Amino acid sequence: MTLPALDRLFPARPERLCDIRHAVAETASHLGCSDETVQDVVLAVDEACQNIIRHAYGGAPGDIVVQLGRDDHRLVVRLIDFAPPVDVAKVCPRPLDELRPGGLGTHFIREVMDEVDFVTPPAGAGNMLQMVKRIEEP
Repeated sequence: MTLPALDRLFPARPERLCDIRHAVAETASHLGCSDETVQDVVLAVDEACQNIIRHAYGGAPGDIVVQLGRDDHRLVVRLIDFAPPVDVAKVCPRPLDELRPGGLGTHFIREVMDEVDFVTPPAGAGNMLQMVKRIEEP
């Protein structure tokens, strides 16, 4: 991704998820994504941000940097937090046959995005999740 079209810091608070969803939808649409792709990306970002708020920060104050950009026929999303680094081996969806609330966010993210990886965060950050969605040309 060259320069991101969206590069914005948001407080890691549940009441700010609406602002994040709106910014992501607007930017993805502006970058040429179909309505379906925009919905998928918004779902993935919302689920990932909820996980950052709930698990990385544990409800404590913090921030999330949301970056979105286009790299040829790919939409690249980066979510950067400043929480302690996560153990990537423990970030996995729960079995779908377990009937109980919660735990499906990572499943949804991996279903709607083409690539999902934790990558080396910038200096001073704790974690960086990179998600990629192919942009289908009409």
